[in-house]
Amino acid sequence: MKAIRSRDNAFVKQLIQLAHSSRERKKVGLTVLDGIHLVSAYVDAIGPPRAIAVAESALAQAEITAWLAVFETRFPRVTVNVLSAALIAEASSLDSPAAMVAEVETPVARAIPLDASAVLVLEDVQDPGNVGSMLRSAAAAGVCEVMLSKSCAFAWSPKVLRAAQGAHFLLNIVEGADVVDFISQYRGQSLAFVPVMSGSAQKMAISLYDCELARATAFLIGNEGAGLSPQLLQTASVGVTVPMPGKVESLNAAACAAIAMFEMVRQRAAANVSGSAVLAN
Repeated sequence: MKAIRSRDNAFVKQLIQLAHSSRERKKVGLTVLDGIHLVSAYVDAIGPPRAIAVAESALAQAEITAWLAVFETRFPRVTVNVLSAALIAEASSLDSPAAMVAEVETPVARAIPLDASAVLVLEDVQDPGNVGSMLRSAAAAGVCEVMLSKSCAFAWSPKVLRAAQGAHFLLNIVEGADVVDFISQYRGQSLAFVPVMSGSAQKMAISLYDCELARATAFLIGNEGAGLSPQLLQTASVGVTVPMPGKVESLNAAACAAIAMFEMVRQRAAANVSGSAVLAN
């Protein structure tokens, strides 16, 4: 372990910059993970981070010391930096600073196959909490391909990372994409979630529960206020709504995405059971 108490230390300077500047994270291709849960999720899914910083006071916590003992045995070449409480507070983006942070390389996305079994497409979703929640739901539903338009919240920002709770490391996240171009070439069906019939697309919306989701499907979720763009609505296969018998006008974007992806899970599980029953007979 390496003790650092000066804010002028090069590692500390970069850590603080990364924690508080989206521009810096994008520029250098690095990000900061806040808390032992996120750091552990990264290590389990991807491998060792570039460096770890732990609060000096946290070395008295059994959970932290036990975790570090295992980590240092597995990855002896990764530096574990011990920072003062003031420095770790600056390097953490949380209101209550995490006891541990890690500097990691932002995973490089792969091109999403045009015949991908399931894709979550977000257009101009700007709330970090919504983006993170949808990434978490996608990972839980087994939807590994996620595409974000240029105006979406940055997927690797601290708020999105916290909301997703480690889901990032299980997904292929393509950012800054031309979502209209992708959907125009996608070989499966694309479901544009809308509150009512879209005048631009002239497509009558149908119920999510009337969609056949066992086939390759892209789920299109739009901006919290404006919804999907007319161009994407026009390009989509069909407009879709989530039935709402209650007296509310609309669903939160993250809730809508979760319902849609888990309806896909339900339908595909039922299709697999049916197929197994036919084979058994």
